[in-house]
Amino acid sequence: MKQKTVFVCQECGSQSPKWLGRCGDCGAWNSFVEERPQDASAATSAHRYALAGTAGSARLYADIEIEQHARLTTGIDELDRVLGGGIVPGSLVLLGGEPGIGKSTLLLQAAAIVARTIGPVLYSSGEESEHQIKLRGERLAVGNAPLYLLAETCLERILEEIARITPALVIVDSVQTIFSMKFQSAPGSIGQVREAATQLLFTAKGQNIPTFLVGHVTKDGSLAGPKALEHVVDTVLYFEGERHHSHRVVRAVKNRFGAVSELGVFEMTSTGLRPVPNPSKMFLAERPSNAPGSAVLCSVEGSRPILVEVQALVSSSTYGTARRMASGIDQQRLSLLLAVLEKRAGLNLIGDDVFVNIAGGMTVDEPAADLGVLAAIASSVRNRVIPAATAMFGEVGLAGEVRGISQASLRVREAAQMGFRRCIMPEANIDPAARLKPSSLDEARDDPERVEGSRSETSRDEDGDCELVGVRTVGEALDALLV
Repeated sequence: MKQKTVFVCQECGSQSPKWLGRCGDCGAWNSFVEERPQDASAATSAHRYALAGTAGSARLYADIEIEQHARLTTGIDELDRVLGGGIVPGSLVLLGGEPGIGKSTLLLQAAAIVARTIGPVLYSSGEESEHQIKLRGERLAVGNAPLYLLAETCLERILEEIARITPALVIVDSVQTIFSMKFQSAPGSIGQVREAATQLLFTAKGQNIPTFLVGHVTKDGSLAGPKALEHVVDTVLYFEGERHHSHRVVRAVKNRFGAVSELGVFEMTSTGLRPVPNPSKMFLAERPSNAPGSAVLCSVEGSRPILVEVQALVSSSTYGTARRMASGIDQQRLSLLLAVLEKRAGLNLIGDDVFVNIAGGMTVDEPAADLGVLAAIASSVRNRVIPAATAMFGEVGLAGEVRGISQASLRVREAAQMGFRRCIMPEANIDPAARLKPSSLDEARDDPERVEGSRSETSRDEDGDCELVGVRTVGEALDALLV
């Protein structure tokens, strides 16, 4: 009897009895791979998808007791921050990132610390041998910690080792290299990835063992494999950074046990990844002084405020069409802000090349970055320097208005702690009793003593000696910045 085969789309999981060049569900090209489905009777008799320890009947919500389990610390403060305060027992965490960004290095460092402080750790790698992992471990000074290394790609063998060792932490590097003997398809296919993630999830929940999975990413930066992989796990972390910069960023995009969009910053050194407790200081360390086109932006990632430098360069175009290039911010957002500058602020940029960069390789995608980008561009166009002790934040609308944003007090507090004495921000985010409008700058020329006295009483941040200037439009913001 001929064994039945199906073709499965590796992007969305759609099935077809024959190979198709283009998926009819998601539109992906050349994404169908031949797979042999498992016998339905064998799967039913084994009950391999039944959750361990589940109740046979529904229980009343009020009768369920909450089990308190202390989080496990990785010994790396920045990683614990991103995880929401530590590793939750029985959780499944997916860490994705570009090749060579440092995923294996970070997890090997965490594995060594957990092994020394909590208990044995199983590190399973399908991409490296035990000798290669140990060579990296010698560089990271792992020492004689109870760390078990396993070079294996077979899922069943990995599960056997987990049952034998009963480790305090399991690390699988990577999920795309694992295959199950129940399927005939190649490792990395949608069936194999789904099976590996599901079985490791059941093991983590059933035996209360936290598990880290390393995931590959596609050329557009998204996690490879089925989207169901991100739904199965409890936490999804992205490891970001530029190869030519020393710092790396771990960002949480999904976390069932903590804040989403939390951020951890690391510095790559010869002895591994070193946590950076003060990212603002690192990103502003090489900021040039008295340079037009430089502005300091107060950004917030999760619950962490970070000050970054926005650099802009505007020059006359030597070609027929002006170029717009952005690094660290969205290209389309830059085009929108340039249109606002031309229409609402009267700056003629149609024939100029505009280049905008977030210094240090940082990526900022929140609307509060609008005011910093506009200020840097206007500073470069007018060739006027923004005062070094001035920071800013605010969202800009198409009508040229500066709209209020969230967590304003957190941003101001960070700016004051970093030594900034003036903060340009949306007027909506200033308490009515502490507002200082840009028009006060003109009043100061007529009656300096009266306005200066009112400033000291009403326009200072309670948590630091930082002057708050509320603006309502782009024009007001530029008048307050380019004095």
